[in-house]
Amino acid sequence: MLNKLYLSLNLILSMSHILDNPIYHALISGHSAFAKGKGNAKYYSTAVALFAGLKNNDDQDFETLYRHSPEESKFIVFSPIQLQIPAKWKLMNHIDMLQLVYEGKDIPKGEEKDYKDLSDHHVDEMIELVKLTQPGPFLARTIDFGNYTGVFKDEKLVAMAGHRFNPVPYTEISAVCTHPEHLGNGHAYHLLREQIKRILGKSEIPFLHVRNDNVGAIKLYEKIGFKIRKSMIAYVIQKA
Repeated sequence: MLNKLYLSLNLILSMSHILDNPIYHALISGHSAFAKGKGNAKYYSTAVALFAGLKNNDDQDFETLYRHSPEESKFIVFSPIQLQIPAKWKLMNHIDMLQLVYEGKDIPKGEEKDYKDLSDHHVDEMIELVKLTQPGPFLARTIDFGNYTGVFKDEKLVAMAGHRFNPVPYTEISAVCTHPEHLGNGHAYHLLREQIKRILGKSEIPFLHVRNDNVGAIKLYEKIGFKIRKSMIAYVIQKA
């Protein structure tokens, strides 16, 4: 009992900022239109994303998610501290990440590029690029998060980036990826710049997540103006 009380206290203290629990806060604010679930356990429409947000990340929230989600559901849950996943859920994987926030007020220096806004017609190409580069999950309707932009060479999508979680007043940049044959051309930097420009244009604050072992990406994000805010863990779970 004391261990559970200690864990609950740690969870409460560790999630005092909106970005300590970005998925839950997105689903009760900027992304409420995508929200499924009940009470303190929310999750995205399954065609849009695999993410679930729990207000307290405690046993009661996991139980609510279990009771109010479809059979064989698979979710990704974020936490700033280690969680004890209840027995009703099978832990498939966990990913150690860093959360970075753009602290500048101005658009980063760089050239204005003529990017193509991506639409439903590009989803197959987007999924193919994500499978090749593995920036994170991308489903049939993930594009509904909006503001996906891409670089095309010879009419083929070779780089892209877009928006994901929107815990107001923050907007996450996601799916930043470049085809291996087109690395080193500055596509990621300029796509990030365009995403920052759009987010600042909404008077919101850009942030993002990255695996903590992706040294190259971390250097790029810091170069463009992001600062490491906190370590995060992504838990991939499935109904046992």
